[in-house]
Amino acid sequence: MKALLQRVNTASVTVDGKVVGNIGHGLVVFIGVANDDTREDIQYLANKIPQLRIFDDAEGKFNLSALDVKGELLLVSQFTLLAGTRKGRRPGFTDAAPPDIAENLFNQFVEQSRLPDLKSRPADFKHICTL
Repeated sequence: MKALLQRVNTASVTVDGKVVGNIGHGLVVFIGVANDDTREDIQYLANKIPQLRIFDDAEGKFNLSALDVKGELLLVSQFTLLAGTRKGRRPGFTDAAPPDIAENLFNQFVEQSRLPDLKSRPADFKHICTL
């Protein structure tokens, strides 16, 4: 499982002119689900991401987490994070989990990411997968 995080003031995911997920101040988290991912991988990332100290404090230092700033998470399934590009010019996606398995694990990640002090919103998996 790979995650790519982007700090944002606002963010949304739009598919075919329809917003399928949006947040205010917080993190957009792109999640790539691999063939060999387990519940332990999900729990590790779901616990680590909200606690990463990547937001500025009053002195401009990275000392605050998404929980500290009462941020939001926009969770987006993104299989291209697992692209293999070592050989040739065409990326391979054999390490990415098939859509049915990826959807199940992504949904588990979404559930693990729900915390009382953190708003967590998934972008609609089915819309993302049909791009």
